Parts: sequence; C-alpha cells; structure tokens
Amino acid sequence: MIFGASSFAGPLQELKENVGSIELYVPKLGIYNGSSLEPKKLEPILDEMSIYGFAGTVHAPYSAADLRYPAALQVDTANMGKKEFTLLEESMAIASRIGSHVVVIHPGRIGLDRKKSFASMVNNLGSLASLAEDYGVILGLENKEGTDLSNFCCEAEELSRTIEIVNSDHLKATLDIGHANLTCGGNPEKLRTFVRTLQKHIIHIHLHDNSGQWTEKYDGDEHMAPGKGCVDFSVLKLLSDYSGVYNLEVFSLEDVQAGKEVVEKALYS
Repeated sequence: MIFGASSFAGPLQELKENVGSIELYVPKLGIYNGSSLEPKKLEPILDEMSIYGFAGTVHAPYSAADLRYPAALQVDTANMGKKEFTLLEESMAIASRIGSHVVVIHPGRIGLDRKKSFASMVNNLGSLASLAEDYGVILGLENKEGTDLSNFCCEAEELSRTIEIVNSDHLKATLDIGHANLTCGGNPEKLRTFVRTLQKHIIHIHLHDNSGQWTEKYDGDEHMAPGKGCVDFSVLKLLSDYSGVYNLEVFSLEDVQAGKEVVEKALYS
C-alpha cells in the first residue's frame, strides 16, 4: 500500500518522512507567472523530487470558484482553447519528467446547454488523452462533489460513461472519496454503490473527509483529515485489486499522519 500526500500539505522533505508518494499540486506550486510557466521556478522542485527519490503524481490546473485560486490557471475541460490545452500539456510534461504515470484532471462545468457542454468536454478529453499517450501518462478524471451542481461527473455513472465514450487507455478515473461522500449525502451504502460503479476505471485515489452535506465553506468539501468527518473508509476494501497511490489530499502534515492511521485501520481491521 502506497500512501501519498498533496504537496500543499507541507515541505517535501517532511512529507517524504511520512509517505511514499507526493502529488505535485500545480496550481499551488508557484511556478507560473500568469499563465506562463517559469522553468527557473519549476527546476528546483523537480530537483528536490529527484534528490529525495519521490514517486509522484501530478494534479493539473482546473476550474475553481475560490478567489484564492490563480485566475490565469482556470481550466474548464468543457470549454477549452489553446491556453487551456497548453496548461494541461505542461502538467503532462512535468509528470513525464518525474516518472509519474498519473495526471489528475477535473471534469468540465455545465453550461447553459448541458448537452452541448457535455459533448464539448468529451471531445476535449479525447484530445487530451491523445496528448497523454504522447507523454506516456494516464489522465485520472476526478469525480466532483454533488453539492456543487455546476460540475459534470459528480455521479459515478456519468463519470464512467464519459470515460467509456472517450474509450482511451489514457483516460481513467481518480476516485475522490470525499467528493463521493458529499454526492452520496454521507450515506455509506450509497458510497459503496458509487465505488462499485466506478471500480473498473479507478487508477488513483484521493482521501479526505467531510460531514457529507453542503456547508457555506467550500460547498462542504472541507478536505479534513480522515476520521474527522463521516466518510466510511472501509469502502476501500471493495478495491482489493487496486495497486495505485492512496493520496491524502489534506492541508497539514498532522492531518497526513492522522489520516494514515484511520485509513489503515479501516482497511485492515
């Protein structure tokens, strides 16, 4: 079992002492000036990854309503132009350089015409999957939280259908168990059904906790340490053949340490 942590949880050196993989969270790495990648800022990060022998994954830019998210790095996979394709290709290039096999991307936003937005997203994902093949990486399309109705692929069925329509070995699923818990309203049986529905597509997992309901803070998507909310992490036992990274998408080293204990207990008790 390989635990990982997102790079925003702490300094790489400290994270290395606690996990076997780091997810480079591109929007928060400070490597962009607007939408222009600055190699002089990226190279020290890649050097540090190499020095500490990190295995790694990469989280690409996405669309976010949070005012703290860099405006120039907004990427809506249902509405992409040259800039957005360049941003995601740069994340694939970073993944290729660190020997990562997984690049996490988000589904698109639902526009005024849902059908046309979905078709646009599928078309863009097909193009991105072709790019991913060139870089030797797999895109992990993440399920979003059902407490924010502006997102595609909150439900496991829609995410599975999207992947199957694109039909590429380079587009699979990132199971975000915190988002799934919000979509399922904190109901553990619904969560089990969600995981079973998505199971055959899963290549990557994000772990964090919440109360299973909408709140004013992040639509309930609070990214708490496992054990602080109501997620039933024993659902992970359904994924007995999974061999990828269990990435703790939490905000501190303490939450990484606490989360590891909770998840291990849920899996092995």
